[in-house]
Amino acid sequence: MSDFNRVLICGTGPVSIQMAVFMKKQWNSRIGIAGRISARSEHFYNALSSNHQFVRADVQNELHQVMEGENKVDELFQSYEAVTGMWDTIVLTVTADAYGQVLQRLDAELLRHVSCILLMSPTLGSGSLVQSYMAAMNPAAEMISFSTYLGDTRWADSTPSNQVLTTAVKKKLYVGSTIPASDRVSSLCEHFTRSGVQLKRMESPIAAESRNISLYVHPPLFMNDFSLHRIFGESDIPAYVYKLFPEGPITSTLIQEMLSQWKEIMNILSSLQVEPLNLLKFMIDDNYPIRSESLAREDIEHFLELDDIHQQYLLYIRYTCLLIDPFSKPDKDGKYFDFSAVPIRKTFINKQGEWDIPRMPKEDYYRLKIIQGIARHTNNASPTIDRFVERYENMIQEIALQHPERILSNAFEVQTFSEDLKQICSSLSAVSLSS
Repeated sequence: MSDFNRVLICGTGPVSIQMAVFMKKQWNSRIGIAGRISARSEHFYNALSSNHQFVRADVQNELHQVMEGENKVDELFQSYEAVTGMWDTIVLTVTADAYGQVLQRLDAELLRHVSCILLMSPTLGSGSLVQSYMAAMNPAAEMISFSTYLGDTRWADSTPSNQVLTTAVKKKLYVGSTIPASDRVSSLCEHFTRSGVQLKRMESPIAAESRNISLYVHPPLFMNDFSLHRIFGESDIPAYVYKLFPEGPITSTLIQEMLSQWKEIMNILSSLQVEPLNLLKFMIDDNYPIRSESLAREDIEHFLELDDIHQQYLLYIRYTCLLIDPFSKPDKDGKYFDFSAVPIRKTFINKQGEWDIPRMPKEDYYRLKIIQGIARHTNNASPTIDRFVERYENMIQEIALQHPERILSNAFEVQTFSEDLKQICSSLSAVSLSS
């Protein structure tokens, strides 16, 4: 029998279709998809219904052909409450801040019979959140967290449908389970490796969740005064996420805050008995490589041992190296591809007619508030994290006061995420007591 026999995918975004195709192709799983009712998901459900529940995933790079395919979704549920039947595996493809809401809306009897829950795009503490929620009804269920989603998947024609395009696939991911030497993790490692993705096994879900570069770079890049004024301000002059000031937010102060935040998270991980992360090495070896001429390998390998100023210098050099794609071919004028020209996106009016905040930094706010809460729980000071949160919350409150005429989404509300934090800290305490 397959490790993933009956698989319920929760979510109606592009990732749900890519995972449906991948799991059917790799394990011949029986696939169900469920989501919440919304204007956006209505297009998704209509597209699947009009195509007899067939879905298709294409790839941009022929090296990733194992990710492409077409198959039929065996069962389709137009709300979480409507899900019926027994499922051995749940795959959460929704954003991490929605995990608790999804589990609350699924039938309790269904959850009692689940063997495994896969978290495709968790943040630090997501596995603990799900484990805590499941503890009362199904404590034996296995939680498996990936460090991040396997690549970049989007709608084939920019609108929700039954077809997606995966434009990039990561070379390396991390995975951690609540069960030591998990057979399911072994199966995932085997099939992901076959697909060209190296899957490194970690000792726990939270250890895998800590290997997500967004945790370390998004808050300093988006929660600084420069970026926040570009996101929420009136200026039409474009600015770019990865460029140096004044074209973008990167300054020596930003790099200093990036380093300080990383050290605060390392203190939290140390309290949770998670192996520390060499930030510079992780940036270069696991994310975007640079030319060997730009930084000495010795500096990269021994980054943890260097003093603060030296570490800041190396991080600044790393960002200057990626202003252009160092591995692209120069044009006739000797110019390389402008790799850093990723625009800072501004607030926008969503499909519900509300003013909304771009995914970055909206999703980063949840991540950061959870990390801040874990810091409090583990008695670790987090002044840099606190400063990022304060800047962001001051900005969204200021905009709400300045524009009473606007209909604002709930993204403009200061959140505590207290229920999620309560569940996470409860689970972390239980693990600490048992170790």
